[in-house]
Amino acid sequence: QVQLVESGGGLVQAGGSLRLSCAASGRTFGSYAMGWFRQYPGKEREFVGSIIWNTGGTYYAASVKDRFTISRDTAKNTMNLQMNSLRAEDTALYYCVAVHGRPTAWDRVRAYDLWGQGTQVTVSA
Repeated sequence: QVQLVESGGGLVQAGGSLRLSCAASGRTFGSYAMGWFRQYPGKEREFVGSIIWNTGGTYYAASVKDRFTISRDTAKNTMNLQMNSLRAEDTALYYCVAVHGRPTAWDRVRAYDLWGQGTQVTVSA
């Protein structure tokens, strides 16, 4: 059974940092693209960034570029999201996602067919 499990969410002050992790299990993710979405209460899920597992190439939403960094640990089958210079508007539920090959569009929710359960990030002003 394929599973994506997020961890590392929590409460942090504005300007601080937080690191999320996504543990992937159930298959080899070498031919996958993985990424992160976030969701504000009552809003649609929003693209944060993605990584191509076998090359390490990354793509980011403009709102997080230069503040967030996605990386992967191929030995541990884990993807990480390092979030720096956090702002109150980064407060959201963060989801780990994956799709075999490349997504049809990096920032489309429906382009990814594997989702974790989400981890809450709260940034206090």
